[in-house]
Amino acid sequence: MAIQQLDLFIIVVYLLSTVVIGLVLNKRAKASKESYLLGGNSVPWYMLALSNASGMFDISGTMWMVSILFIYGLKSVWLPWLWPVFNQVFLMVYLSIWLRRSNATTGAEWIKSRFGIDRGAELSHLIVVIFAIINCLGFMAYGFVGLGKFVELFIPWSVVSPYVPFDVAPAYVPHFYGISLTIFAIFYALAGGMLSIVWTDVIQYLIMTVSGIVIALIAMNKLMDSSLLVPDSWWSPFFSWNLEMDWRPLIPAVQEKIKSDGYELFSIIFMMMLCKGFLVSAAGPAPNFDMQKILSTKSPREGALMSGLVSVILLPTRYLMITGIAVLGILYFDDLNLMVNGAVDFEQLLPSAISLFVPTGLMGLLLAGLLAAFMSTFAGTLNAAQAYIVNDIYVKYVEHDPKPKKIAFLNYMSGLLIVGISVFFGIFVKDINSVLQWLVSGLWGGYIAANVLKWYWWRFNGYGYFFGMIGGIIPALIFPLILPGFFPELPEAILMLYFFPVLLGISFVGCLIGTYMFPSTEASVLIDFYQKVRPWGFWKPVRQMAKSKGISLQKNDDFKRDMSNVIIGVIWQTALTIFPIYLVLMQWTAMGIALGIAGVLSIILKYSWFDRLPSEKEGQAKQSEIYIKEEIEQ
Repeated sequence: MAIQQLDLFIIVVYLLSTVVIGLVLNKRAKASKESYLLGGNSVPWYMLALSNASGMFDISGTMWMVSILFIYGLKSVWLPWLWPVFNQVFLMVYLSIWLRRSNATTGAEWIKSRFGIDRGAELSHLIVVIFAIINCLGFMAYGFVGLGKFVELFIPWSVVSPYVPFDVAPAYVPHFYGISLTIFAIFYALAGGMLSIVWTDVIQYLIMTVSGIVIALIAMNKLMDSSLLVPDSWWSPFFSWNLEMDWRPLIPAVQEKIKSDGYELFSIIFMMMLCKGFLVSAAGPAPNFDMQKILSTKSPREGALMSGLVSVILLPTRYLMITGIAVLGILYFDDLNLMVNGAVDFEQLLPSAISLFVPTGLMGLLLAGLLAAFMSTFAGTLNAAQAYIVNDIYVKYVEHDPKPKKIAFLNYMSGLLIVGISVFFGIFVKDINSVLQWLVSGLWGGYIAANVLKWYWWRFNGYGYFFGMIGGIIPALIFPLILPGFFPELPEAILMLYFFPVLLGISFVGCLIGTYMFPSTEASVLIDFYQKVRPWGFWKPVRQMAKSKGISLQKNDDFKRDMSNVIIGVIWQTALTIFPIYLVLMQWTAMGIALGIAGVLSIILKYSWFDRLPSEKEGQAKQSEIYIKEEIEQ
């Protein structure tokens, strides 16, 4: 079904509203660097949570998650651990608190609080800026590809081409659409900064919530008159050594997709995802929009609350839509337009099902919501990239105290530069899954070692961080180019996941070489960091250094409690993921069990996590104040 005038009107109204929001908040955003990048640390935590959830509700990720639910059924709930989705639990339990206590503006600025200002700190600062920009470019290209594939199905090029004064090759039509719609995201992100992004994201979240409910209701209505023809193992989230899912009698193309994905040895994949996911989560947030939202909160307590609320408001809403689309795709597979270049493209399930089943008017709302999701992710990532270029390159190395007007100009120019480069990279991306695997298994694989050690080991210094990151980033950029030729028998889609231990090992060796080749970080820097952040881990020598200077530092004994809360939180988050799937499938007993688990664990977390969060007074302290009570020995 082609898009109708009413649907187009709804989309245009939404896009214009984003422009108005950017213009209205432009003056407040220009007030200072902190106002532009962090919203002046004045945005309520629940609005930042809504914004963060909206930013994670992107088109590309949703298209991928619909395709894996269609193919793998309930077992698909584990595959997003590739990111991993449960990093939000680590942030909720303790890492958001630690990060927000630093009072930094960006992740790279945080480096100064950890490693000081010596040569090693300078190198570590530089490498995290490089990583952050590469990461942002990758995510923007990832979103750009999904947007183009999505829009092309609704707006045929034959309708648009008469109004375009130049020729566009068929292979690049999605990129033309991507560039056109990206302009709106660029405008409100550049004009209003973090404030504009948050307010627009709140509107986007409301649209996505309505859209998810509508899609779920349509699918449930269709399911009442039909039954899902799927393999028996499709209905269960549990698995044995092998996947044991046979689609051949039903849809042979799905079995080919499983083979190309490389997930047949599901237990091995699961164990690798769990191990990698734990390490990625323990390393803290990557320097992107997620980190910026945490740094934008008013206090460490609100940082933790914001991260906790994200799972509650994101997963049920998102999975209502995902499950609804997957169900419609299974019921009406033969009616969907999934053929791309002579092969079935399961990433087309989302737009194809929408075009076939969603009525006029509701389609416009849903398309506006999904376009909003792309723009939210794009704008949030763009804001993070701007922060690193302006705050961590220009302000640090070129002009230390530029005027607000110049800051605004630099933000505009850096934003346009980042968008241009990401669009260029997006042209060469084959599909969503390929860039997803490179991001989560390759680039983040090289990020882990250095960023785990920075939190938990006092001896780790700036040189160790630099060499560890170099040892991870360079292989992550090179491996995708050379490994397929050496290992043609391995599925290319998950090749980087198989080589994640190699990336981790190289990076870890780099960390040790840098750390022990050079002196440790200055004692005053380590003591100040421990006073403010209060991490647990291997920090006993720092407490001894402080004691020799007449300062008594209390040990953080929360490791066991935090890890218990992490385990509880991961199960709680998984239950929140599963219950909307069973709801749409109308499997009431299984849904009730999932809700019951989520409810019981919520009560436990109330006592073991919520009641033990830092007080609001901690967030009111100035950056120069000491967060731990010091006692000077007589």
